Amino acid sequence: MEHKFSPEAEQIMKERFGRDSLIALATVDGTIPNVRAVNAYYENGAFYVITYAQSNKMRQIAENPNVGICGDWFTAHGRGSSMGWFCREENKAIAQKLREAFCEWIDNGHNDFADENTCILRIQLTDGVLFSHGTRYDIDFQAL
Repeated sequence: MEHKFSPEAEQIMKERFGRDSLIALATVDGTIPNVRAVNAYYENGAFYVITYAQSNKMRQIAENPNVGICGDWFTAHGRGSSMGWFCREENKAIAQKLREAFCEWIDNGHNDFADENTCILRIQLTDGVLFSHGTRYDIDFQAL
């Protein structure tokens, strides 16, 4: 994916969200919006969330992958998709980054990594607006 925004905006995104960050995630169930807070980690135009494959959010994303997010002076749209089981070999690199970002709580018993339904949700951003110290950054993420 190519990011169409300034290196300064990318740096702000990394500083704000390149760690354990609480964001609001909105999905749609039919015509009804659903919003919940999730712990997320940002990297290269996407947010990553550890979740359960059978959760309402994942069922809703399977039906309609368009999502909205909101965090610290940032609001955006994106497309959610399951990367599958957290422990899949293909997920090894991002799983390690999530373990580091979420180190304060990841092994508190809330996650069962032996359960193949423990998955990684990837939210690929499509567009957004970021504010920092009075500056507005319009962000457009477009496929190459």
